[in-house]
Amino acid sequence: MDRRNFLKTTGVLLAGSSLAPTLDAAPLATGSQSGGRLILPMNRNWLYSPTASEAAHSKDFDDSKFERVVIPHTNIRLPWHSFDEKQYEFVSVYRRHFKLPAEARGKKVFVDFEGVMTASTVWLNGERLGEYKGGYTPFHFELTPHLNFDGENVLAVEVDSTERADIPPFGNEIDYLTFGGIYREVSLRVVPATYIENIFARPADVMSGHPSLNVDCFLSGSLGLTLEVQLLDGDRVMAKASRNLEARQRGNGPLGNGATTVALKDLGTVELWDLASPKLYTVRVRLLHGADVIDEDTRRIGFRAAQFTDHGFELNGKVIKLRGLDRHQTFPWVGQAMPGRSQRQDAKILRHNLHCNIVRTSHYPQSRHFLDACDEIGLLVLEEIPGWQHIGDEPWKQIAIDNVKRMIERDWNHPSIILWGVRINESKDDHDFYLRTNAMAHKLDTTRQTGGIRYFQESEFLEDVFTMNDFGWPLKPPVHERYLNTEFAGHTYPTKTIDNVERLTEHTVRHARVHDQLASNPQYAGGIGWCAVDYNTHSNFGSGDRICYHGVTDIFREPKPAAGFYKSQCDPEEEVVLEPAFHWARGDESIGFSKAMVCSNCDHLKFYLDDELVIEADPDKEQFPHLKYAPFVVKPEGGHSRHGWGDLRIDGYINGKQVISKKFSGKGVDQKFVLLPDDTALIADGADTTRVVLRVTDEFGRIRPFAADPIAFHLEGPAELIGDNPFALVGGTGAVWIRAKEEPGTVRLEAKHPVLGSQQIELQIGAALPEPV
Repeated sequence: MDRRNFLKTTGVLLAGSSLAPTLDAAPLATGSQSGGRLILPMNRNWLYSPTASEAAHSKDFDDSKFERVVIPHTNIRLPWHSFDEKQYEFVSVYRRHFKLPAEARGKKVFVDFEGVMTASTVWLNGERLGEYKGGYTPFHFELTPHLNFDGENVLAVEVDSTERADIPPFGNEIDYLTFGGIYREVSLRVVPATYIENIFARPADVMSGHPSLNVDCFLSGSLGLTLEVQLLDGDRVMAKASRNLEARQRGNGPLGNGATTVALKDLGTVELWDLASPKLYTVRVRLLHGADVIDEDTRRIGFRAAQFTDHGFELNGKVIKLRGLDRHQTFPWVGQAMPGRSQRQDAKILRHNLHCNIVRTSHYPQSRHFLDACDEIGLLVLEEIPGWQHIGDEPWKQIAIDNVKRMIERDWNHPSIILWGVRINESKDDHDFYLRTNAMAHKLDTTRQTGGIRYFQESEFLEDVFTMNDFGWPLKPPVHERYLNTEFAGHTYPTKTIDNVERLTEHTVRHARVHDQLASNPQYAGGIGWCAVDYNTHSNFGSGDRICYHGVTDIFREPKPAAGFYKSQCDPEEEVVLEPAFHWARGDESIGFSKAMVCSNCDHLKFYLDDELVIEADPDKEQFPHLKYAPFVVKPEGGHSRHGWGDLRIDGYINGKQVISKKFSGKGVDQKFVLLPDDTALIADGADTTRVVLRVTDEFGRIRPFAADPIAFHLEGPAELIGDNPFALVGGTGAVWIRAKEEPGTVRLEAKHPVLGSQQIELQIGAALPEPV
């Protein structure tokens, strides 16, 4: 059944894919204008009620008692753990009053939603536009026929955040929470009658010395114009080509209107997008009538050759062993409703703090801000469709196939994305269904391979790469030429920051030994561990407090010792790493301090107790023979009891030269309380948010893992605190977030520890330009 017939037979209006305007860069606060189009952000001045009613769909409904909110917005704030997910499973309503600028007259107007959880029914001025089913993919509705171009308009969105069985990923049970609300950005797109719907730039022959670029332009409307395509490096035009378009009507292509391809040949020298130097270019497409620009749109792209082979993954002709983590996009207190800055910070943590080279967007397409950051910092991405184990009926499957389409059409220009995930995570085989998802991906994008996350090796292999969740030990050997491990560890060994040292060390060992086995065979393309961050889940999963403690960092993005293993696998030229998989305490193990595991990219370590050398060590190549940077495992006799107890110092050496040194207090005393903001400047748009990490440490800055003190906050200035007040530290650490309000100024956050006193940070909130509608 094709999509058109599906829509007719189900009686459901699936909104169109939300395309070009909201993909590659956040629109300007006052709206951006290119040629004949306007992109008008509308994230402020929404009115919200947790109670939906039929009357609230009407233009004239009295919404004066609604709460004023800013998008991204969660339908209810919840504790960071030990809450009931039924608290967010309700139907709410959002309303937005707006007037169009004079430039919109005579043009088409669309409203673009980047993500609403889970089903959205939209009205404009009391006219029902339709329902969109799905929380992770973008959609739009055309507003033009129902607009008042001279006066006020009212957009009403009824949001069903229940776990509806007719919408992926629901239908059975899932091991994560989806939360609710309009949690990604919204904008108006004003375009001329003939306009650019989407752009797909396909680099070719990038390794040949004569690269080219094929730019597929998806156009809507009657044509009799000139199509111009430019490749830009910053402001410099590197290449340009144009094509005359004969007048025709839309309706003969994959987006309903066909693609017109313009080729840019013999580009000469281009800088490749790589992990170390992720070079980005811009493609600009214009529709011209003579010298007049009718419409214009842009995309960021990168030139790179990426493929999975029978000897691993190749990027630009070089084999790279993939090493990464799976990521959920949820946060404490606000669920998925975090703006761009916080989404980007997660990418930075993975790439810069943990030195991963790949992330999997488990188990759904994630924020464009996160993907933009992956492009910018050189973090590879496996992106997959929404789902978890369950496959529904035929209408459910049609939505899943549509999710493949929307995911790819939104993200096909991201050079960081190297693999499309086109199966429902860990589902059983379904030959016909997965033939269709795979075919959809290949039809839309011939430049990337497909994979499908499975849990059994006997699974039917329909995709290009066999992607396998393998939680056993040792790992199963590869059964196909192109083979990628996509989950391991995780639920088989949940670990908290407050666990004893034996469990923390074993958690680290379990990640390290998997990557050691992956390094033993080139046919393993690499591995993506479960998972990056602890996450909220249902009551029948996790540790009984609505959290799965499967991450190598906690829910606040603070590292556990296993994070140190990932961090240590980088080249020392990037960062010299020395991270212990223990905390310095004599009696936290069952029989005294008997084993010291240290993750480091040094080649030799020296251990000192109160400045007396007690032992030297080399990487443990016996336990980890295949890792380039094997962890060190030291087993001191009797815990060095003959030396008494005191401060530990570890010095790291490379080629005989000391390159790093770290100290750990033996006093057992909480000495310092520190605040560590990710940023010190925000924008006053009502959404911009940054994390503030809280730590109690020894005198050398090492976290005291059993500090659980309540931290009281006092906030001054135009911002709000996202988090508990007071907040009880967990494992000696934790975090809150600060969200800017809609006025500039200085924000001061004072945090008071009951023993160690107060610390203060200051943030500057810069002015944001007003939204134009």
